[in-house]
Amino acid sequence: MAYGNRNIFDDIRYEVANGGIITRLIFINVMVFLVANLFFVGTVLFFEDRSAANDMLNKVLGYVMLPASVSSLLRKPWTLITHMFAHFKFFHLLFNMLWLYWFGKIVQEFIGSKKILPLYLLGGLAGAIILIASYNIFPGLKAGMPYVQALGASAGVLAIVVAAATIVPDYTVFLLFFGPVKIKWIAVVLVVIDLVSIPEQNTGGHIAHLGGALFGFIYIRQLRMGTDLAAPFITVYEKAMNVLNLNPRPNPRYVQRTTVPPEMKVRKNTAGAADNITKQERIDIILDKISRSGYDSLNKEEKDFLFRVSKED
Repeated sequence: MAYGNRNIFDDIRYEVANGGIITRLIFINVMVFLVANLFFVGTVLFFEDRSAANDMLNKVLGYVMLPASVSSLLRKPWTLITHMFAHFKFFHLLFNMLWLYWFGKIVQEFIGSKKILPLYLLGGLAGAIILIASYNIFPGLKAGMPYVQALGASAGVLAIVVAAATIVPDYTVFLLFFGPVKIKWIAVVLVVIDLVSIPEQNTGGHIAHLGGALFGFIYIRQLRMGTDLAAPFITVYEKAMNVLNLNPRPNPRYVQRTTVPPEMKVRKNTAGAADNITKQERIDIILDKISRSGYDSLNKEEKDFLFRVSKED
């Protein structure tokens, strides 16, 4: 293949087609951000009055932003989906995409790439439902309901962050200025910040974030008990990917985990040596070790075993 003849659009197309669902989600969010901002640049250039340019932008964004008013939502039901791909401020986009990339990789590593999109979308929907319900239930919020519109991927991203922290709470990452930090504490801090920030600006946003976080936690807890809340969605998604020929390449670190009763995880004979255990039981034992001490705590044989199993899948 003559890579030297590929232009930037060929590169983008290649990355979107082969980079997996996390890459595609980031690409969609970035493209919507660019379109919105380029539109705003155009209004500023062609409208003499800056306020008129702002009004035009707000009118256009109103078609993709989620309203807290049920009557407005009934007129724009598509905003339940479109709002979670729309950003207008650069740092809003940047931090959401960084969280999505970092924690999405962790989720993908332990329960597979097919769970990423359902977590993102269903977490965003959970955040939307909690936001709308809050503004229609709580007296202190009802007055502002007609003026509240939400946009951004934060609820879906926080669902992924909390899901990762629920899967492997002691997974350790290195943060600038803080050093090694277990991801459970990152999730706790983010949730607490949203909770105590409700009385401040962006009340609806903080409430939506909490809805997404709650879904991420419930999803993983139910998955551990054998119930995949996203199973119907995943079936539709797989069919769509087959039609579009966009199924991701196998992830060498992915291992599907099933629930195994603790008493079955290790069986020992009277001499103290481990009896033969099933492949899945051995996987669960290793994943428990990762949950307690992180991936780096595995020895070479354990890492090789996980790699071989993932290649078989």
